[in-house]
Amino acid sequence: MIDTIPFDEYSLEVIVVDNASKEDEASVIAERYPQVKVIRSDKNLGFAGGNNLGIKAAQGKYLFFINNDTVLFRGEKQEVRDKKILQPLIDRLESSDTIGMVCPKIRFAWDDAPIQFAGYTPLTTITMRNRSIGFGEKDNGQYDTSHPTPYAHGAAMMVKREAVERAGMMPEDYFLYYEELDWSMMIRRAGYDIWYEPAVTIYHKESQTTGQNSPLRTYYITRNRLLFVQRNNQSSEKVLTYMYLIFLVGSRDVIKYTAQGNFALTKAVLKGIKDFIIL
Repeated sequence: MIDTIPFDEYSLEVIVVDNASKEDEASVIAERYPQVKVIRSDKNLGFAGGNNLGIKAAQGKYLFFINNDTVLFRGEKQEVRDKKILQPLIDRLESSDTIGMVCPKIRFAWDDAPIQFAGYTPLTTITMRNRSIGFGEKDNGQYDTSHPTPYAHGAAMMVKREAVERAGMMPEDYFLYYEELDWSMMIRRAGYDIWYEPAVTIYHKESQTTGQNSPLRTYYITRNRLLFVQRNNQSSEKVLTYMYLIFLVGSRDVIKYTAQGNFALTKAVLKGIKDFIIL
């Protein structure tokens, strides 16, 4: 959607990070869209590493992160070219000195576009479970009221530069998955709140890069939820959480995937646990 952004009318800097694509998409984008700042990484730095390259290059007061598998505008041409599409997110950030990050409503980009994200519930202490509010529901406007959320959604999030300067950039330990949850914790520890703002909607083609049930996704989800516990849980809770995630959840997944004959996923679970232990 780069060609639909009215650069001459909106104070907007667009940065595209090419995270070591095989096709060198950076060169193609730079030639086709000279108004876009393109960064080419020779190494795949993962979700956080790629975004951090963009942070270092950005000049703006507010930084808006959006996945490459999302559609920011949807509808008729005049809606696509609405130069104020991001303004509600900026307004929410400007409404309070304590708000450091904000996320739009996120809907899946298929069927009747059910809701994916209207905020999160907090993670439970031992089981590390939570839910995305409104997940899978038809959007009838039932989540059109803005409210605080404990975590941001990595597919689309806007953050104040001052919050990044105080909290630090995205943690690069994860490579894929859980980075935005950890970053949310960092931003909250720095004294900021995170909000959900439904005045902007993003449509998400989720997990088109790794696949919904791929060994790559299974490996990083398994390893990184343990890493998240290591980095964020209180020491008194860690042992119980490790036992729950490794011996109950991990064993359950191994048995389930083995019974299904999906040995690639079984190996991914075991490798995720092993790699965390030897970190």
